[in-house]
Amino acid sequence: MSTKEVYTSEKRGSDETGDGTKEKPYKTVLKALLVSGEPFPSLFVDGQDEQTPYDAIAKAQLKKQTKLYQQEDEDAAKRQQNIEDAKKIKITLDKSLPTAIPIKLRDSKEHREKRVSIKGWVHRIRKQSKSLLFVILRDGTGFIQCVLNNELCQTYEALLLTTETSIHVYGTIKEIPEGKSAPDGHELIVDYWEIIGNAPPGGSDALLNEEAHVEVQLDNRHIMLRGENTTKIMKMRSVVLQAFRDHYASRGYFEVTPPTMVQTQCEGGSTLFKFDYFGEEAYLTQSSQLYLETLLPSMGDVYCIAQSYRAELSRTRRHLAEYTHIEGECPFITFDDLLDRIEDLVVDTCERIMKSPLSQYVYDLNPKFKIPTKPFKRMDYSEGIKFLKEHNITKDDKTFYEFGEDIPEAPERAMTDLIGEPILFCRFPKDIKSFYMSRCPENKEVVEAVDMLMPGVGEMIGGSMRMHDYDELMEAYKVNNFNPKPYYWYTDQRRFGSCPHGGYGLGLERFLCWLLGRYHIREVCLYPRFRERCTP
Repeated sequence: MSTKEVYTSEKRGSDETGDGTKEKPYKTVLKALLVSGEPFPSLFVDGQDEQTPYDAIAKAQLKKQTKLYQQEDEDAAKRQQNIEDAKKIKITLDKSLPTAIPIKLRDSKEHREKRVSIKGWVHRIRKQSKSLLFVILRDGTGFIQCVLNNELCQTYEALLLTTETSIHVYGTIKEIPEGKSAPDGHELIVDYWEIIGNAPPGGSDALLNEEAHVEVQLDNRHIMLRGENTTKIMKMRSVVLQAFRDHYASRGYFEVTPPTMVQTQCEGGSTLFKFDYFGEEAYLTQSSQLYLETLLPSMGDVYCIAQSYRAELSRTRRHLAEYTHIEGECPFITFDDLLDRIEDLVVDTCERIMKSPLSQYVYDLNPKFKIPTKPFKRMDYSEGIKFLKEHNITKDDKTFYEFGEDIPEAPERAMTDLIGEPILFCRFPKDIKSFYMSRCPENKEVVEAVDMLMPGVGEMIGGSMRMHDYDELMEAYKVNNFNPKPYYWYTDQRRFGSCPHGGYGLGLERFLCWLLGRYHIREVCLYPRFRERCTP
């Protein structure tokens, strides 16, 4: 190094990004010595106060660090010699052995005492000695402990093997001795292996670990998805989606795929994502409900599982800009029928999930989970206002919520957690709900709407009966300042054989947070999207 002065700082420095200058010091003296080499430059360390940011290193400290440098130098020489020795060791596939059966790890128990070949990723490495190496391999379907003996773990490739490297292993699956532990109670005694794709030194730990800042974790979501808990969550997401589809199929619903680029709004204009559609203004859909309604006369009960979008400015642990929306719509039902169907959806789907071969993941992630039981508590909005007052749940200014006011997330969740069971929260004032919701026959000031509230999560489902009278819907357009022209196709449903009907929307991510006991909604998304986050 050409400079005669090198600076280090435990407070401000970095061994990764520092260059030894005052502005970008190294963190440790050892790093400075290793980079500079002999003869050593003048070294400076943290000063005693802000007026003296750097002081020359003390002789005793320099002597200690020089010894560490010399030891590191010797260790580096030994490592280099080991590498040179390892390069001379070559392993070959023994063709006299029985032909290896290619398998996925999910089938490993069925192939005990057989010679197999497995391709996967190095999940963990444990070096027991110079002649014994344990590698935990994963392939997306399971894990297996691979045992590499003697020359198999002394090659150049074995010496530099890192986590996340993809490899191909050959060997025999053996049940482990009593008292030992390994995934699925067996291990692979390897007779040959080879690298398919190398990973950088340090593997995934070089990018992130459990202590990494949440933004670092999100920037590296593509690597974080390889973690054990995240893998369980993503697999359960797949199981849950299938359980919903199986529920609907068993109840005679048809699945449909509505458009997500639209020119009408469903939940109000403040959260619309606008974009230019070949010179016309269009939006990303907030809900597929209006389109589902158009299918009732031809298909009866219908549902969809599609993405919905809300331009929410808030960045909370339960909001997303893009989420998976499970929506159902049903003709010729009453409000009570709608509540019964929502109950049935949640309970039956949970029962199906817990019959899945992967149901243990639910208990791994959320040991206290219990399938909810029917009937759910049914509670009118007016009763909710009374409950908040009785339990002293107030606004920030310490005043109480009054009838007609929207109850925000925090007090709603406080009420739900106090009650401690699923709630079908019903019959809201018409002015705080969407334009299409039908009025209650007994009180035209409230609508036949429902929010299903779950302890720990809050609102998970929102639904209602829909206006089916043409004149009533036209008046709703007028009151809400909507131009009815773009909604002509929706309005026509009230002109060509209208009927009482209703439906609901369920946020898959909130359902998963509840099911798997996750605190933040980003944990259950593949690649979460919210304010200031649209990568990777």
